[in-house]
Amino acid sequence: MKPYEVYDKDGSYLAVLYVDFFPRKGKRAGAWMTEYQGQRITKEGKNIRPHVSLVMNFSKPTEDKPALLRLGEVTTFLHEFGHSLHGIFANSRFESQSGTNVWWDFVELPSQFMENFAVEKDFLRTFAFHYETGEPMSDELIEKIIASQNFNVAMACLRQVSFGLLDMAYYTQQEDLKEDIIPFEKKAWEKAIIGEQIDGTCMTTQFSHIMSGGYAAGYYSYKWAEVLDADAFSLFKKNGIFDQATAQSFRDNVLSKGSTEHPMVLYKRFRGQEPTIDALLERNGITKSN
Repeated sequence: MKPYEVYDKDGSYLAVLYVDFFPRKGKRAGAWMTEYQGQRITKEGKNIRPHVSLVMNFSKPTEDKPALLRLGEVTTFLHEFGHSLHGIFANSRFESQSGTNVWWDFVELPSQFMENFAVEKDFLRTFAFHYETGEPMSDELIEKIIASQNFNVAMACLRQVSFGLLDMAYYTQQEDLKEDIIPFEKKAWEKAIIGEQIDGTCMTTQFSHIMSGGYAAGYYSYKWAEVLDADAFSLFKKNGIFDQATAQSFRDNVLSKGSTEHPMVLYKRFRGQEPTIDALLERNGITKSN
């Protein structure tokens, strides 16, 4: 693990960011962001800045090659870095309302928002060069990557919706569930299932996110966050993905506010309107802009 001190553009101290990129013996799989110290303002007025960690399990470098990251690894990095920015830019009075301590259906906005950069040409032109020749990634290859991401995207959307419906079906039960879970499951998500269900399968028994992973009655937040992040990024697409005024507004109205105000109030202050599904449909190639 390597620590970095993070400073604002005016030179003021913001945070400590710890990065741990590669797998090792005893380290669990996956990727995550953690706060060792949350941001808060003391009664004396001192702003206690956060200590944030960014943990990955990237492909390790070898003796003759650097760490060559797959697209999925870059996307994962951007996702967790979005959570890190939510912590780094936090500026609330109370730690309980600071950084990522927000409503469950709002916490994935900064992380999924950052994923959008992964296939943006202007972003890729800042680092995506062939490690031997120095050649930039071609426009043709970038377009192929975008097209591949949208393969079966409507099916993936309905699959995610079906999981959310199943989650809510369990956690809106008013009485003990006494029926067999397989017919219960099929009834719960039937509105989102378009293919034939295979006999003998049961999602419930492997749905660890809602049973032991902390997403009980909140799994819908992944899909809702897609609506938010696509709508938010559409403003960056309009103004330029590196437009500083747009980025500053996102920081001031979303990243720094924590849960000090209702999420929709914060979002509308940044975006100027409530989110719509239009940008998500366009990003997924389901509709096209005029």
